[in-house]
Amino acid sequence: MYKLVIVRHGESIWNKENIFTGWTDVELSQLGIEQAIEAGKILKEKGFSFDLAFTSVLKRATDTLDLILKEMDLDIPIERSWRLNERHYGALQGMNKEDIKNQYGEEMRQKWRRSYDTQPPALDKDDQRYPGKDPKYAELKESELPLTESLKDTEARVMPYWNDEIAPKILEGKKIIISAHGNSIRALAKNIESIGDEEIVDLEIPVGAPLVYEFDQNLKPVNKYYLDIKNVSNPYA
Repeated sequence: MYKLVIVRHGESIWNKENIFTGWTDVELSQLGIEQAIEAGKILKEKGFSFDLAFTSVLKRATDTLDLILKEMDLDIPIERSWRLNERHYGALQGMNKEDIKNQYGEEMRQKWRRSYDTQPPALDKDDQRYPGKDPKYAELKESELPLTESLKDTEARVMPYWNDEIAPKILEGKKIIISAHGNSIRALAKNIESIGDEEIVDLEIPVGAPLVYEFDQNLKPVNKYYLDIKNVSNPYA
């Protein structure tokens, strides 16, 4: 049996302020730091160990991973990829979710947040928020730099990375942890669990709580459970 651990980063400063974040590179809040440390403690307490880690290029995910591994006294290779980034929220990035609700209505806000194939309003390429202006993405093709993304778009960039880089390592017997984001994890879960386009709307990923998948020899899930992080609040559970 193979195991995989996936962790959504701890609370960020923009989670705390109820702001659409997407590819904006923000820090963890103090609560987010505590959640990541607690995740490391519970993983160590439960006897988990890892050979290899995967994460995005956004600091809230990479810092969460670093705090977990430090708490577990692990020094392992880490693969970072933009393909595990959060969904790009286009022109909504940096905007307060309550303001979006007041301006566009709750139904539209929820479509932009949770639907499978609805894209938020796109950025212009001359917008300072356009990823092409960030040195982290200098090596990407223009076609790989989003102006906006639906979950479907996020899935289209996440799954090739899963199929080509992560899944083969699991089948080699590597013990793997992934630190990523709500929507990149939803994209993975949709495919791992064969969740339908309509049903994925209802899937929420709590911050900081390690999600454990157990697979058979064909990488089909036979079990799924969360490890509850203790001693810290989790308003995003």
